[in-house]
Amino acid sequence: MKLDVRYANHPEDSKHYTTEELRKHYLIEKMFEADSAALTYSHVDRIIAGGIMPVTKEVRLEGSKELGSEYFLERRELGVINIGGPGKITIDGVTYEMKSKDGLYVGMGSKELVFESDDANNPAKFYVNSAPAHMTYPIVKIDIEKANPVKLGSLENSNERTIFQYIHPAVCKSCQLLMGMTVLEPNNMWNTMPCHTHERRMEVYFYFNMQPETRVFHLMGEAKETRHIVVANEQGVISPSWSIHSGVGTKNYTFIWGMVGENQTFTDMDHIAMEDLK
Repeated sequence: MKLDVRYANHPEDSKHYTTEELRKHYLIEKMFEADSAALTYSHVDRIIAGGIMPVTKEVRLEGSKELGSEYFLERRELGVINIGGPGKITIDGVTYEMKSKDGLYVGMGSKELVFESDDANNPAKFYVNSAPAHMTYPIVKIDIEKANPVKLGSLENSNERTIFQYIHPAVCKSCQLLMGMTVLEPNNMWNTMPCHTHERRMEVYFYFNMQPETRVFHLMGEAKETRHIVVANEQGVISPSWSIHSGVGTKNYTFIWGMVGENQTFTDMDHIAMEDLK
């Protein structure tokens, strides 16, 4: 297990960053490594985001010095969405089959976490988010058919999309983690515009289903002094609560969002008028 630690940054500092510095602090460039768990630990609400890609052997999530725990979920909860080939996750001896776009919520206290792929030539890619937890909730397998779909946007505004809420009060219980997947329809490129912040929650965006030559311009920063990060396929962006999180791609794409913080109210947003963006 590899754990890259990122520290929190003040917006007054961040607005002076060069492109290289913005990418260093907020971009997660390499999400998947063969036979490894490549994770990023952010001090922004202590979220962990990353990828687990077993190819020729199983991969385990375990405790570490950074977590200060004997096992990974001793004081944490976990959300998983598989974006690759079929695989399986075994939790304390119970195995869950995971097809592409299947999700899983794992509550605090689960000790043994083992990830495997069914086919080394088409490995599973388990994208994970983890947050500190204070209470144990049951493990829930969430097929995409069980996720809560919300259709938003329009072709006229180039943002026709479906938000699939996986870990959400309408689907399953969790301590603070919310997680879901947004799928943009063909010929639609914009996400989350008009944009917003949510002072009570941070967020991580993970972009995928992109071609090698396509890019997403992820908008971040304060509304009156925006910045951007150019994102390639299977890369993520850490978004603090003070930052907008929106973007436009050179082609349609899919992204997974994960949120942790003060509450679980999905609609708790501080909307920003288009005329106030700078």
